[in-house]
Amino acid sequence: MTTDDRDLRGRTEDLATALDLAADRVPADVEATVRAAITGVRERLDLGVDHTVVALAGGTGSGKSSLFNRLSRLDFADVGVKRPTTAQITACAWSTRATPLLDWLRVIPERRITRGHELDAADEDALAGLVLLDLPDHDSIEPAHRVVVDRVLPYVDLLVWVVDPQKYADDSLHTEYLSRSVGYEASMVVAVNQIDTVPEGRREALVADLERLLEEDGLRGVHVTTVSAATGEGVDAMVDLLEQAVDRRSVAASRVAGELDGAGALLLSQTPADAPWSTTSAVEAEVDALAAATGLESVGAQVENAVRHGYGRPAFEPPQADAVALSRGRWLARAGKGLRPGWRAALEADVASRPDVTDALTGELGKVRLDTRPPAAGRPMRVVALVALALGIVAGVLAVLGGGSVLALSSGAETAAAVAAAVLVVAGLVLLLLAVRLRRSTARQRRRAVVAAGRAAIERVVDRCYGEPTRTLLAEHRQVRELAQAAREKGSLAPLTGAVPVSTAAATGAASTGSPAGGDVPEAAPTS
Repeated sequence: MTTDDRDLRGRTEDLATALDLAADRVPADVEATVRAAITGVRERLDLGVDHTVVALAGGTGSGKSSLFNRLSRLDFADVGVKRPTTAQITACAWSTRATPLLDWLRVIPERRITRGHELDAADEDALAGLVLLDLPDHDSIEPAHRVVVDRVLPYVDLLVWVVDPQKYADDSLHTEYLSRSVGYEASMVVAVNQIDTVPEGRREALVADLERLLEEDGLRGVHVTTVSAATGEGVDAMVDLLEQAVDRRSVAASRVAGELDGAGALLLSQTPADAPWSTTSAVEAEVDALAAATGLESVGAQVENAVRHGYGRPAFEPPQADAVALSRGRWLARAGKGLRPGWRAALEADVASRPDVTDALTGELGKVRLDTRPPAAGRPMRVVALVALALGIVAGVLAVLGGGSVLALSSGAETAAAVAAAVLVVAGLVLLLLAVRLRRSTARQRRRAVVAAGRAAIERVVDRCYGEPTRTLLAEHRQVRELAQAAREKGSLAPLTGAVPVSTAAATGAASTGSPAGGDVPEAAPTS
């Protein structure tokens, strides 16, 4: 497995995980597009991305099959004699692992050969991984030949247009292919074959005229070379170009990277960066709102009064439906701000419904203890106070009766009765005051306890019904964004130095992501 392959497979799985997380939270067309890209990329990776596809294309009589034989050092491609047309794709692979790719390209077994099996020349190490194709003639009278050409052209790393000195200005070549290849100049070479048939004094003018025609087609900077398959002139220069193409990342790897980049960007468009949102302050705000909706403070006051006065049966009323609906809508509006419609819809589905929130509030508040019992020490204190007051009254009566000579009391006993009466009455009054203060203090504590317990219960409901699903969804939103970003291209390739800088795009007028004109394309795009 090559570095490109490992990287691309990792990025593919990142994208697949992101899509699984996003699922129905993105538009159906987005999901279908990204899923199709993942499926296609996986199929392409299974074919391998460590091959470099170079195609020889040209018209009838251009001699491209002879050039193919010269470049491959084999006499394998059809060289037309009676009828100079190439009927099938012919392939020569400098690799023993190109079979899946050749199968995809529909190169029949009889028309493919592996260089490693035929000749292990040390000077061909630089061509390892090359797959050289001899395509059918684009101007053949057989429509099927044109279909094959159109199907294969979008997926080659380097496209070599082979022309001959007599037909290099052919209108069908320029209008139907070359003029539609603007933007792909760096991955094209135009080779004038049969240059041995042109006098040396006229060659420069011929090349200049061809370059002029290319510029009229909108193609500037296309490398034009001359070669002779018959004599071998210019073949070494052609081999150098092939070596440069092999040295670069294949168009398959670039195409896969491009599809991952595009699919990742599409998924990123559904997960904007400004969506993350903190639930902490929002939970607090909704607790306040729902506390008011449930009458929490009122119930607390009822508990306080019941404790102070000894009567009353405080209870929570059912939460106000409108207030709960308003709370839920307010939460969704805040949490969904910045989310795309699909994510907002998912958030609304994940957050508990109004009836569920109402039921949860009723259940949790029903667990809150509404303790209206008087303080434990209050009753004993009142009993003691009343006893002291009664005894004080009795002592006071005795002191009065003794002072009035109604009772025969000594002066000492009379004084003692008066003092006891005063002490007992004061003690009784103090104890009664303390009992009242204890009751009031306990009532306030019970009120605060009810409010605190009620707020805690409401907070649990808000967090469970609102907070948890929101945090989960936003975490997945963030994870989708991170994975989609990881699936995108990490950087660009440095340009080649030398005669022709081979780009990572296919040199063809057919759209690289659609069906080539006039041809049926397999479901999985090819890889090289």
